[in-house]
Amino acid sequence: MLCNMVFSLTFNVFFLYYLLLKKVNQNTMTALAGSGIEVMVAIPNDQLAVMGDYNRAKDWVKRNVTRYNFNGGPFLTSYNGSFLNTTFPALRNIQNALNDAGVGDSIKATVPLNADVYNSPTDQAYPSSGRFRSDINDLMNQIVQFFSQNKAPFTVNIYPFLSLYGNDDFPFDYAFFDGAPQPVVDKGTGIQYTNVFDANFDALVSALKAAGYGDLPIIVGEVGWPTDGDRNANTGYAIRFYNGLLPRLVGNRGTPLRPGYIE
Repeated sequence: MLCNMVFSLTFNVFFLYYLLLKKVNQNTMTALAGSGIEVMVAIPNDQLAVMGDYNRAKDWVKRNVTRYNFNGGPFLTSYNGSFLNTTFPALRNIQNALNDAGVGDSIKATVPLNADVYNSPTDQAYPSSGRFRSDINDLMNQIVQFFSQNKAPFTVNIYPFLSLYGNDDFPFDYAFFDGAPQPVVDKGTGIQYTNVFDANFDALVSALKAAGYGDLPIIVGEVGWPTDGDRNANTGYAIRFYNGLLPRLVGNRGTPLRPGYIE
């Protein structure tokens, strides 16, 4: 799992294994150097177009990576296609710049993608029918092919809370890990799903398989539960969510279609 944190001062690092930095900070990078912590450094969405210029991408890598990646932010449907034409060129240039700098084997460029880049047909609404959205299918195939060629992971953000948000018909307990009263049965596989996290993750596994990349590694970039801003966003529900999530991660249970460790 990745922690979504930004630090402005030098700090001591303990008990961290993975860290996502959405803003590059020299003191932070200095503190992390030699710590053994795996770090993902973000390029802001508003810089993606600039990264379409290879020389600019190469300069960014020199200043922010090899001096001491995670590329942009997820192109949500709410962005109305704002970053569709800039995301892949930026991704490609950053990875090529990493390769040219001699660190491409150990440092990978990736794009954090929200779970709305894939879905299941309304008449087959179960994980084994997961496919990339038809309106971005060509782009997603380009991206996953690029990941595969460069041995980079697919990074996905999964927020079970969003399944409840604005959807009064969604089965409430299915958003948590302590057992939905009526499991959802995948008619394609016969697998019973008791929580939406597993179902969502496996829908991505199915989408990757349908695209021809069923073995592509997957990283969960962001996962969590909010505590304000909605009737279901509160401390009690957040505690319930994390009390279910964290033991699952420690237990390396994985999901029905990807058993084992989830990164």
